[in-house]
Amino acid sequence: METQKFEIISAKSNIDWIGRKVTGAHNGTIAIKEGSLTFADGQLTGGKFAIDTTSIKILDIADPATNAQFAGHLASDDFFNSENYPEAQFVVTAINKESNDAYGITGDLTIKGITHSVSFDAQVTAAADTVSATGKVVVDRTKYGMRFRSGNFFKDLGDTLIYNDFDLNVNITAKAV
Repeated sequence: METQKFEIISAKSNIDWIGRKVTGAHNGTIAIKEGSLTFADGQLTGGKFAIDTTSIKILDIADPATNAQFAGHLASDDFFNSENYPEAQFVVTAINKESNDAYGITGDLTIKGITHSVSFDAQVTAAADTVSATGKVVVDRTKYGMRFRSGNFFKDLGDTLIYNDFDLNVNITAKAV
């Protein structure tokens, strides 16, 4: 069995996020700091990556002052607490090959020092020395201590309610080492 490791190229990898509320949604990006994917006989067998929570950007708010205020709020303890937890982690714990390039991935997602298992579908394409992988992870923010304006914890929020689930659309490019 031939095992091959691929290092994630941070400059060519990122996460697009979407958070929803009653009155609409916000979106942006967050950087993948480092990580790797492991293959055996051409099949994905493992992986892990670190997410740089200090890199959160908001793309849908054009006003610089409002954007900065919102970014500061996402970095605060109400959400990611980036000062104390500058990294989130994802570590693959199980992989189910579903078809040629389609995999079911399960792994441990750690945000703010709190770890929960998440599962999602991923498309993984391997060439001779490069791998690309994409997948959409739906995360319940309340499991990671992000309760701000959650209907699970606060009543009568009306149109200020923020939905608990947010999407992380992960895009990874990795190179053989």
